[in-house]
Amino acid sequence: MNTIRNSKTARIVIIGAGPSGIAAATKLIESGFENVLVIEAENRVGGRIYTVDFADNVVDLGAQWCHGEKKNVVYELVKDLNLLETTGTIYDDYVCIRSNREVLSDDVADVLKTIAFETIPERQKGLLKYEGSLGSYLVETYWRELEKTPNIDRTIAHEFLDNMKKFENSVEASDTVFEVSGQGHLDYWICEGELLLNWKDKGFHTLLKLLMKCKGNETNDFGILHKRVILNKKIEHIDWQKGDEAIIKCVDGQLIEADHIICTVSLGVLKENYKKMFTPLLPPAKCRAIEGLKLGTVNKFFMEFKVPFGPPDWTGFMFLWTQEDLDELRNTDYFWLESVFGFFRVSYQPRILGGWIIGPHGRHMETLTVSEVQKAILWLFRKFFTFPIPEPINFMRTQWYSNPNFRGSYTFRSMYTDELRTGAWDLASPLTNGAGKPVLQFAGEATHTHYYSTVHGAVESGWREAERLIAFYQSRPSQL
Repeated sequence: MNTIRNSKTARIVIIGAGPSGIAAATKLIESGFENVLVIEAENRVGGRIYTVDFADNVVDLGAQWCHGEKKNVVYELVKDLNLLETTGTIYDDYVCIRSNREVLSDDVADVLKTIAFETIPERQKGLLKYEGSLGSYLVETYWRELEKTPNIDRTIAHEFLDNMKKFENSVEASDTVFEVSGQGHLDYWICEGELLLNWKDKGFHTLLKLLMKCKGNETNDFGILHKRVILNKKIEHIDWQKGDEAIIKCVDGQLIEADHIICTVSLGVLKENYKKMFTPLLPPAKCRAIEGLKLGTVNKFFMEFKVPFGPPDWTGFMFLWTQEDLDELRNTDYFWLESVFGFFRVSYQPRILGGWIIGPHGRHMETLTVSEVQKAILWLFRKFFTFPIPEPINFMRTQWYSNPNFRGSYTFRSMYTDELRTGAWDLASPLTNGAGKPVLQFAGEATHTHYYSTVHGAVESGWREAERLIAFYQSRPSQL
């Protein structure tokens, strides 16, 4: 005989303590649900929000900015708390330097940057009837606009375009811009307002503390989730049709019974494990979504120097490779440096440079030792710059792909996603039993149709699944 549950007794297990899992758990608890448990494979909460101490302050190894203001739930949560500020023109005023050590003049660089920047708002209209990839659209638009300025050297224009594509890959988390769906890109909604809101000297972890209503800054302070979070607990298998309940088997052998499971693991973890992770096998539409959506790799470097690096008027620098130098690089052990597209000063930390690498080369970088990576980066600096390059006093890199609890950075819609006619909506669809009870639910940035790849999308998805359960129990008054 089935046990009739209510919001006080329903056993809800949330897998993953990232922003979506924390958002779901806190909303459920605040709505009166008492039996809520969060299971996390890592030794910390936050998921792809990961703020760490570095140099004189903190840096964010994962999510770094609040992207936009209007219709952004993260911004709405913190806008009156004096936690955010604009990043400024760091990512606009950067220097473009070629591998032959030539620094592009402001006149040339400004023309090329303007073309690159103006494609961002224009693409929202230009892609409406475009059936190709985002990459094809960007390249066509770039050269069409460049025809209006025939005085720009085409060799330099090619080098800038290559760097521009790498930058765009870092935004999309794609290996190549030619795999990003042009039509699918329109499904991503840009929140109006400042797109690079910096967390001052606090880091993105501040948001998690607010969601959990923590009163202190202690690492183990989980606020209203006190005694509801289990760290270092990895999931092996989920039987989501075990009678009227679901059974979670952990790697350590523990079995956990649940009436509802909200699965917030990354798309990368699902891709790697979904065929053996779930019994019965997930429905075809869910499998297509997992196979069709893409999760790419974006990694960061942080370098601390004794004094601010380089000329004081440089906010950052982008690397433009000449074809000759690129051909030579590709035949060396440093081939992966091709995808290190730029470094920028870190807000509130003038002695720190933050750099970026994308795609397959970023995944290769993760296999190297820290000392090997640092040595290569310093070689890159000495290749491009004419001034003496000091040794950093601190160096850090991220490894989002090689971590089995993530297997990547964030998601995007690919041409293959469109070919399968799937999307975030299929991944977000709950699996129910015969009585319509949500048994296995999915949340996380990959499940958000319009705000995928963002923290605000992750938070919204967690709230969405919490509200699904709230509505389910509110619709059963006769059984309460």
